[in-house]
Amino acid sequence: MPFFAGDIFISDVYKHPVLDQTGEEIGKLKDITVGLGDPFPAVTTLVAVAGKQTFLISWDQVNLFNKRVISANVLRKDLQSSDPAPADILIYRDLLDKQIVDINGAKLVRVNDLRLGDVNGKMCLVAVDIGLRGFLRRLGLEVRGESFLSLFRYRLPNTLIGWHYLQPVEPKLSRLTLTISRQKASKMHPADLAEIISEVSQKERTVIFGTLDVETAAEALHELEPSVQADIIDDMSKEKASDILEQMPPDEAADVLGDLPENKAKELIGLMEKEDADEVQELLEHEEDTAGGLMTTEFLAFPPDMTVEDAIRELRLEAPDVETVYYLYILDDQERLLGVVTLKDLILARPETMIKDIMRSPVKTLSVEAEQNDVAEFISKYNLLAAPVVDENMVMRGIVTVDDVVDFLLPPASRKRRRKM
Repeated sequence: MPFFAGDIFISDVYKHPVLDQTGEEIGKLKDITVGLGDPFPAVTTLVAVAGKQTFLISWDQVNLFNKRVISANVLRKDLQSSDPAPADILIYRDLLDKQIVDINGAKLVRVNDLRLGDVNGKMCLVAVDIGLRGFLRRLGLEVRGESFLSLFRYRLPNTLIGWHYLQPVEPKLSRLTLTISRQKASKMHPADLAEIISEVSQKERTVIFGTLDVETAAEALHELEPSVQADIIDDMSKEKASDILEQMPPDEAADVLGDLPENKAKELIGLMEKEDADEVQELLEHEEDTAGGLMTTEFLAFPPDMTVEDAIRELRLEAPDVETVYYLYILDDQERLLGVVTLKDLILARPETMIKDIMRSPVKTLSVEAEQNDVAEFISKYNLLAAPVVDENMVMRGIVTVDDVVDFLLPPASRKRRRKM
């Protein structure tokens, strides 16, 4: 069994001489091969280079490995030059300088160094260094930098991420990118996750997106730019794409579909559940810069002859499936808008009170054809969180929320122009 003591960073041993059992130099350490099957990948091979020759030394042949001496129980003259296999994962070549999602900072950080350590008697990859200390160590300036910063009473921190908190996105490929687990990704804000996905290559973003559960994927997809959305949807199965679209609020699904090629959009709509498909198709029939194009068809509606107690009970059942819950809209049998009830009004009313007795009427409404600037002025004038959208017969068609207005007044980088279908 090779003898190694303590933790060793890759930069500490890179280009160190590798000696044979007689003390003759085999070559300089160029890289280290690891296997990715375990939580902490074990070292399998040392790669030494002498001139144009490359020698592979099995870890079982290594008898000493530390910052000062690397030696193997082989003879230099018995070794044959050979190169690593294309599928091998090399620490220096494939992992150093690659990107990791920082779950706390919701950003991409770079691998500046990697640490090897003892795991159950094996030399394994145990952590990555993403901090300034790792960067200085690679330059050979760690001690000097630490001394300099101490003059300003600044202690150079160790910024390490344990390998067990990471997972390879592209296993068995020579180019490896690291990312957080699916569980951690689901806890990130969709806008942060979308920003990270946008910063990596198409191949990497497709793989990362593929690891997300349907709900997280739906939330992140709408935050991406149209070209990125189209690429990701093209690379996934039609069934999964339709599942994700069904998970999205109808207006967001319409935004995504409106930016896809028409044939592709129609194909995906055809795979969606009929109720979801009908809602999305209705939204796609409106011009984007109108109330009909901005609205969502998800809202809470109740009949006027329901008691407050029954309405609260129903609200608890329906609210989890609705994106925004600001008001309750009171509709008649023909789905015509009669009045509106705020959540505050509902909570303060006595349980036996009828909804029609606490609803506010008449209601200020928007027409389906109202232009977006008029929508913004309307919501601002009446200080609303959501505005009801009705047709010429006062039939409730949807609501425009205040965040929809903010999106077109202060458009994010991912703001989409939906094509009418």
